[in-house]
Amino acid sequence: MNYIYYFLAIVPAIVLHEVSHGYVANFFGDPTAKENGRLTLNPIAHIDPIGTILLPAILIFSGLPPIGYAKPVPVNVARLRNPRTQSLYVSLAGPLVNIVLSGLGVLITEFAWHVANSQALITFGVDFGIINLFLAIFNLIPIPPLDGSAIIERFVPRRKLSSYYQFRARALPIVMVLFLLNAMVFHIGYNGLNSIENWWISLIH
Repeated sequence: MNYIYYFLAIVPAIVLHEVSHGYVANFFGDPTAKENGRLTLNPIAHIDPIGTILLPAILIFSGLPPIGYAKPVPVNVARLRNPRTQSLYVSLAGPLVNIVLSGLGVLITEFAWHVANSQALITFGVDFGIINLFLAIFNLIPIPPLDGSAIIERFVPRRKLSSYYQFRARALPIVMVLFLLNAMVFHIGYNGLNSIENWWISLIH
């Protein structure tokens, strides 16, 4: 992977992922992200020094599959008009946007191949499509604080929700440590990721 194109692809992928959470939350009555200036496409507002810069750099120089994350958009579930249901929509907005962007990557690659005849644009389109697909799949894993954990949340008793939200807000370092351990030692799921990548590439005609 050409890492220049990787960074050009991952920045809009993670920014649009986070902004989509904020926009959906705002639509359902929670303007917290808007109040904090996070409904912007300016990448600087979403940069997390560890997740956006340090972590991907360490993985790249270690020869491991790079992945990153932006500073999470603040969402106050209590301000949603129907917190129990609408929090699910807020959580799934990010992966859904990444899936749509992955499809856009197919179109970019097709255009670059058949019309523009641009190897640079082909490389970007492939990286953009695959990175967005991997981000969607990774975030749909039902482990807090990943977006897929919103499914688990549906089964948490109401009296335990406050404690659950506190745990979810602090769980990201645990998930990243587990991811790094898997990348360096266990390699669980790599065959599946290769199959997904090959499937995406097969969409190009």
